[in-house]
Amino acid sequence: MFRLLINLVLLLAINTVFSQKTDEAIFFSQKKQINKFHTISDLEAIKKGDLITLYQDRVEEIITVLPFLSLTNEPGIRLRDIGIKEDSRHLKTLKNSKTDTEKNIESANVAIEELVAYADTEKIIWAILYFEEVIKKMRIGASGNF
Repeated sequence: MFRLLINLVLLLAINTVFSQKTDEAIFFSQKKQINKFHTISDLEAIKKGDLITLYQDRVEEIITVLPFLSLTNEPGIRLRDIGIKEDSRHLKTLKNSKTDTEKNIESANVAIEELVAYADTEKIIWAILYFEEVIKKMRIGASGNF
């Protein structure tokens, strides 16, 4: 029984290490994308604090996807999927980009929490709808209908 437990722990540790290596070659994941778009009436029924959270989520997706839009607009795409060699140089560049993006998102979230709270609710709603339109266009991609 003890041996089985040790083998299970080792298997989980190895799986974790390899899954992290696999993800480092991905531009961005599905979890960085919003999963719902809203109408004005949807947003008008939401409290200001929750609107600010929606605002932050949309800013996060735009900040995450926009730098790679000329390469891909789909989550889960790897460097090699678009013909980029997954060598140490490219992986380091992508890792640094992800780290910088996370810092930018944190900084943006602080600014949004501190400042956007002073905005009129109608303007927050307008901005959310605008961001959602931008996200829809990003998801359509270059071959989509603008």
